[in-house]
Amino acid sequence: MKRPHQSLGTVSIIGVGLIGGSLASALKGSGRVDSIMGCGRSAANLDHALDLGLLDHWTHDPEEAASAGDIVVLATPISAVIGLMPLMERALRPSAVLTDASSVKMSVNRAARSFLESKFSRFVPGHPVAGSEKSGANAAKADLFQDHWVILSPLAETDEDAVDLVTDMWVAAGARTRLMEEALHDQVLGMISHLPHVVAYALMALLDTQAARDDCMTLAAGGFYDISRIASSDPVMWRDILLHNGPAVRELIAKYRGTLGELDHLIESADGPRLESWFANARELRSAIPELRPPAKLGSE
Repeated sequence: MKRPHQSLGTVSIIGVGLIGGSLASALKGSGRVDSIMGCGRSAANLDHALDLGLLDHWTHDPEEAASAGDIVVLATPISAVIGLMPLMERALRPSAVLTDASSVKMSVNRAARSFLESKFSRFVPGHPVAGSEKSGANAAKADLFQDHWVILSPLAETDEDAVDLVTDMWVAAGARTRLMEEALHDQVLGMISHLPHVVAYALMALLDTQAARDDCMTLAAGGFYDISRIASSDPVMWRDILLHNGPAVRELIAKYRGTLGELDHLIESADGPRLESWFANARELRSAIPELRPPAKLGSE
């Protein structure tokens, strides 16, 4: 049963970057937590988070952080989330709830099923669909999740009260939650987040090969900035996302090649009416996408 007005207790956040730091800030502002424990490798980043008032305590030891939390949030790159699963089995209290913020669900869930054993029913797979191309606790924003979706992908074994508690946490942070099956999650996020990052990174790689690269960079304006902005995102995070959602992303890249091929054919054949219709259909579909408050930055999605 939900506890909509009760304390969430101690929330331990492993990975105090943009997502972890913003969650800490939002929960602090909600007044719904007793304390927040942060965990990470950089003492400077953790001290800065403490100075910003995001954390009450911090540690370098994820086992210490996990054992202290009523809710434990893994907000690290995916490879680190997977690597932490055996430790979570040892460290989590029986009543504690574990969740993550990973942009890929199937590979994380496989690791959880393999390593969590007795704690598996306390794991609630999650993914906040919000972010920025910036990183670190200094980029944390208390309103990052306001009116944004958080997708929860509980499994058949997941305890209902664990889902309720994680839902309650994200609502306290200002988000809206939605349930989605893990395979559908990876397919949908591949389309709306992972492929756009591939396109942005590829565009910058293409720019780097141009003889007029410096002129292009000097003259780049709004359109180029808009489509390439997310290429400033964390390379480690995006390496992990693309490797762990490889099949879905590669299928989308193949389809995107086909779409570019269709566009190339229309240009080659100088088919103005069909080209105009192609663009008009794209504009109509784009205008049907609901606007967020403010327009979303997708760098950590």
